[in-house]
Amino acid sequence: MLTAIINARLIIGNDIFDNKVVIFDNKIVDIVNSDKIDEYKECSIIDAKGAYLSSGFIDIHIHGSGDADTMDSTFEALETISTTITQTGTTAFLATTMTMSSDSIDKALQNIRLNGVKVSGASIVGVHMEGPFINPDMCGAQDTKHIQAPSLELIDKYSDIVRMITLAPEVAGGIEFVKNLNKKYPQIVLSIGHSNASYEGAIDGFNAGISHATHLGNAMSGFHHRSPGVVGAVLNNDISCDVIADTIHTHTATLELFWKVKKEKLLLITDSMRAGCMKCGTYSLGGQNVTVSSGEARLDNGQLAGSVLRLNHALKNMTMHTSMSICDAIYSVTEGPAKKLALATKGSIIKGFDADMVLFDYEFNIHKTIVNGVVVYSS
Repeated sequence: MLTAIINARLIIGNDIFDNKVVIFDNKIVDIVNSDKIDEYKECSIIDAKGAYLSSGFIDIHIHGSGDADTMDSTFEALETISTTITQTGTTAFLATTMTMSSDSIDKALQNIRLNGVKVSGASIVGVHMEGPFINPDMCGAQDTKHIQAPSLELIDKYSDIVRMITLAPEVAGGIEFVKNLNKKYPQIVLSIGHSNASYEGAIDGFNAGISHATHLGNAMSGFHHRSPGVVGAVLNNDISCDVIADTIHTHTATLELFWKVKKEKLLLITDSMRAGCMKCGTYSLGGQNVTVSSGEARLDNGQLAGSVLRLNHALKNMTMHTSMSICDAIYSVTEGPAKKLALATKGSIIKGFDADMVLFDYEFNIHKTIVNGVVVYSS
């Protein structure tokens, strides 16, 4: 049976429409003017009551939520993450692994391949491997004892599900690995992160095939006027990047700078760990204790350890603290990541696209989340 969403402020691209009705089943069937709704007499009705309606949010970097983590390597963990993040408006995500033992990574990837298609909330559209091919000097919350030299062996086994890899191109064999992987698996997005590369080393990585940067400004060589580092290289080149807009990982003035320079190349992520959408307390990340307090997640040594950011809160922060408009912000979590991952039928409300949508108010409180035409969250 078809469903119609009426009385919504529909966001498509740079426009907001107040007189449109979206008709859908598991796909977007039609978008019509309000006075044409009688053409679909058998539709069930969702009255948006003036709320905004956009395509569902896509998180390309999330480790966990709801006290579950991708590295738990169970269906139950993936299901918990998938259902929990629907309350943030997220309808699709990359299940993100981290630098742990080869056996742990292998189990996590096997589990995603086997069980990723079975989740009932937000869709798992692939894997983001954050590590293990990183620089120990910029490990962040990643455990240095599990860092590996870049190798195609692990990627060869899981090239069907891996969509993004965060790596440090300056490590031994890094540039050769980037060139070989980019040639063999061009569908996999290579992202610079956890890297201490010089400006010139980062450019070498871009020239070899890196096209993205992971949580810009965090766990990478910073900008100095005589040594621009990875941050300078990203800002001075046409690659895309993502940012943790929780105002903890990144200062609000820096968020504005990144937006002004990168524009549509800037995507928003959460980098959420298992404490996402949970109360303050002590949790684990890659076998290490993480204490969550006042919106911050830190290891025992004080190091930031991922985040507890919700994607709808990232949108609110960007529209509050930067010159980003609501349409710009929505692009950064919908069409932008869909294009980056080549998700051909996601990222916008267009006839024939997947019926992944979210209804929210002006403060980005989520009213309803719809995945493949099914209401999976309602406030």
